[in-house]
Amino acid sequence: MSRKPLRTLLRVAIPLAFWLGVWQLAALWVDLELLLPSPAAVGRSLAALAGTAEFWLSALFTLLRVFLGLLGGALLGTVLAFLTHFFPWADLLFSPAIRVVRATPVVSFILLIYLWVTRANIPGVIAAMMVLPVVWSSVTGGLSAVDPQLLELARAYRFSRWKTLRLIYLPSLRPHFISGFLTAFGLAWKSGVAAEVLCRPAWAVGTQIVQARDYLETPSLFAWTLVILLLSLTLEKLLSALLNRINRRWSP
Repeated sequence: MSRKPLRTLLRVAIPLAFWLGVWQLAALWVDLELLLPSPAAVGRSLAALAGTAEFWLSALFTLLRVFLGLLGGALLGTVLAFLTHFFPWADLLFSPAIRVVRATPVVSFILLIYLWVTRANIPGVIAAMMVLPVVWSSVTGGLSAVDPQLLELARAYRFSRWKTLRLIYLPSLRPHFISGFLTAFGLAWKSGVAAEVLCRPAWAVGTQIVQARDYLETPSLFAWTLVILLLSLTLEKLLSALLNRINRRWSP
């Protein structure tokens, strides 16, 4: 094995081994699985859960809700960013509302949306609402960062609106959008699962967490939390690699 992969492996394995050891020692000290199960107990619970159809359906539907909310919020945030950047009336109307959404605690929105939306749709709506301000802010920053001299050049050569968008605006927007989208994914994931915990839709990781707590199944509670963590980290890495590849491919 070459040095670089070995160093990468050690950078992952050493902290993981350290914190697993701390966890094991803490579990031995507490000596009560109801309060703090050992890593082995959580591993057994996770293996048992992974052998059920309910586990995979819950993970799948949670992913679907979060991704639909992520895509919907990103699309709406991008559209609103263009509107508020180019049209003063849109900036006057929408910018204060978007800032209010960004400043309001997610729990308040979950309880309000609960009155108007069916339970199965609440996590996706909440995820979209948390994504929208982040993408809007990132795209607005990208639009503001466009070089005025390039815009002047486009006007001098009589570029069409589509050509100006494709050759001038999009290259400036890409890094801003990618950064905002990745940040928004983390918020979408956390807020979507939080909404599932509160509204308990069918086939949801958040619902499984609440049920594990209600039945005092602490190893299962830890196992579902570990599932959330692993899915979040894995999907964030995959999204980051995909978006960066797209950015490199379309960069001049």
